[in-house]
Amino acid sequence: MRRSILILMTMCAIMTSCGGGKGKSTNPFFEEWDTPFGVPPFDEIRAEHFEPAFDRAMSLHEAEIDAITTNNDDPSFANTIEAFDASGRMLATVSDVFWLISSAQTDKQIQKIEERMASRLAAHYDGILMNEKLFGRIKRLYDIRENLDLDSVQMRLLTKTYESFVRSGALLDKEQKERLKEINEDLAAAEVKFGNNILAENNSFKLELSLEDLDGIPASIRDAAKERAKGMGIDDKYVFTLHTPSMIPFLTNSSRRDLREQLYKAYINRCNNGDGFDNKETINEIMRLRTEKAHLLGYGSYAEYVTADEMAATPENVYALLDGIWGPALDKAKDELAQMTELFREDFPEESDPFESWDWWYYAEKLRKKNYSINEETIRSFFSLDNVRQGVFNLANRLYGLTFRPVVVPLYNPEVSAYEVIDADESHLGVLYFDFFPRESKRQGAWCQYIRRPKYEDGVRTAPVVGIVCNFPRPTETTPSLLTLDEVRTIFHEFGHALHFIFSNVRYDGLLDVEGDFVELPSQIMENWALEPEMLKTYAINYRSNEVISDYLIGKIEKSSSFNQGFATTELVAAALTDMDIHSLKEFRELDVDAFEYDALYERRGMIPQIEPRYHYTYFAHIFAGGYSAGYYFYLWAEVLDKDAFEAFRESGDRFNRKIAASFRREILSRGGEADGMTLYRNFRGADPDRKPMLRARGLLKEEPADSTAVDTGLEQISDKKASIEFGEPLE
Repeated sequence: MRRSILILMTMCAIMTSCGGGKGKSTNPFFEEWDTPFGVPPFDEIRAEHFEPAFDRAMSLHEAEIDAITTNNDDPSFANTIEAFDASGRMLATVSDVFWLISSAQTDKQIQKIEERMASRLAAHYDGILMNEKLFGRIKRLYDIRENLDLDSVQMRLLTKTYESFVRSGALLDKEQKERLKEINEDLAAAEVKFGNNILAENNSFKLELSLEDLDGIPASIRDAAKERAKGMGIDDKYVFTLHTPSMIPFLTNSSRRDLREQLYKAYINRCNNGDGFDNKETINEIMRLRTEKAHLLGYGSYAEYVTADEMAATPENVYALLDGIWGPALDKAKDELAQMTELFREDFPEESDPFESWDWWYYAEKLRKKNYSINEETIRSFFSLDNVRQGVFNLANRLYGLTFRPVVVPLYNPEVSAYEVIDADESHLGVLYFDFFPRESKRQGAWCQYIRRPKYEDGVRTAPVVGIVCNFPRPTETTPSLLTLDEVRTIFHEFGHALHFIFSNVRYDGLLDVEGDFVELPSQIMENWALEPEMLKTYAINYRSNEVISDYLIGKIEKSSSFNQGFATTELVAAALTDMDIHSLKEFRELDVDAFEYDALYERRGMIPQIEPRYHYTYFAHIFAGGYSAGYYFYLWAEVLDKDAFEAFRESGDRFNRKIAASFRREILSRGGEADGMTLYRNFRGADPDRKPMLRARGLLKEEPADSTAVDTGLEQISDKKASIEFGEPLE
């Protein structure tokens, strides 16, 4: 009942585009699914099926809880903890399908259902988590837990169940519980509104250009823009939008500074234009409610409430990580800016023309061409989407012996594809859906989520169904979908989440989720293989010539691996810091959202104006609509883990070492939350993680001679029993 891994986010027109099926009047959620592998019958599901399905699922869940609380037998692990853990499965099924549709194939009807259901679902779960009879039974068991003869997994489930009730208000008095219920309902509605506003803003803007406006734009990007315009019914024009596969290539290649400015300002000003989609008032409402919730539950701030349940344990430990990276990253970004400014002055010699944030991508690409003699268009020609997907399949086979077999199953959109995942012993592991291209019905970004969760019943495992959803460039009539290196890493990243879900061998539903700052380890470690030379040779193939990428080009990619990392790290840490700052407020006060953000970054921390944070508050969906509130640091915390974990493969001399991969699967991927994240990590690595591999990978670690004096930049060792990442020696 805690944050669902979307992720890890957190959220067809199924009802029209997928609704041309059998026309059955029966609600598919009320029947057993007679589909291949038991996947959802997307061809039968309509929008009108969801609310009745939610109603029945909530009623069934309440009946299951009532059966526990009215049981006259003394509480036992079986009749209380296991019974509670197995409850609500129909509701989980309906929710997983609905959140997929509402994030990847939404429409006005789905959005209205989402708005109505958000508060109702919050109230439903509050009614269970604040049920005094149910909590009484759980607490009686928790108080005598040492005498129950439980194994370690059962003890973990009992402890997590008890703690989830306490964190949800079970110890509050009646008046406080009623207020917390109101807060949670209002929060759910506000978060849905925030996300829907972003979707509307993303779809409302288009930059409509003529051929003469496209100086510097490569042919493949022009073709994509022309087909985009054609799809909108616009003839003889080229359209660029705020979707990343459209915007970033334009900012990178267009010599028209005025047009780069227009597009980028539209992007960074989303939901901040004083109109019906403005999110500033909604942010204040969310922060008012979150702060009050934290106080009700005994925490000084919402950040304290969140981190208490994560590996980090406290906001101070998060700041120790972020502040230690901030200085070196900003210094590197300043060096990058100085180099780019030299190129900028060749085009704009007058000092009255300052280098601006919308210039960064364009001059970074110029600098890359100058320093490394490669450009993005050359690189993209080796990374067609189909080949990259086959690359991750090859990697999973090489590490774990997996096979991916295309299957014909119901789809929620015709563009989606599906594969059966088969283990090395030929057993069925799950089904994996891929949904790659942007649509107006899909939110931005990339994520992986359960479509059906794995479960055990009578010792028999029901395999999961998992979806990877991205927003990559569409193929055109002349070119396949071609990816940047960042987009290549994105596939490997989301595929890592999918493996985590598919490998799950946890016998209790309540242990499927891991800490938020641990969940990115399985995804981010996969990125380490993406550009390994031996790996590249298996999938980086020029779409025109079928030529395998050369050692010469691989060498250039390797040499440029830390290029622009000052910018990339600074914008990432900036977003994590503003997330922590706003959620660390001890008391709510009406915020001037823009001024608060500006003060946090530019006034107090010296961020250079040529870099914007990765997300401004008004479109920071991760923290205001996606389950990462006071948690955007997760990516950096987990990066310490993933880079250190990959060192195990490097140290072995075989970066595809199947014995180490088997250990990673056994100790990390298959166990979910059967133990806390640091215990799982130590079981795999045999030691605490060291931060140096992460800093080295980002080009932020300056190796000094052995007799030199280390420089302490403030990144302290964290030795808390929960937040025990070992950051090693002071940053050099």
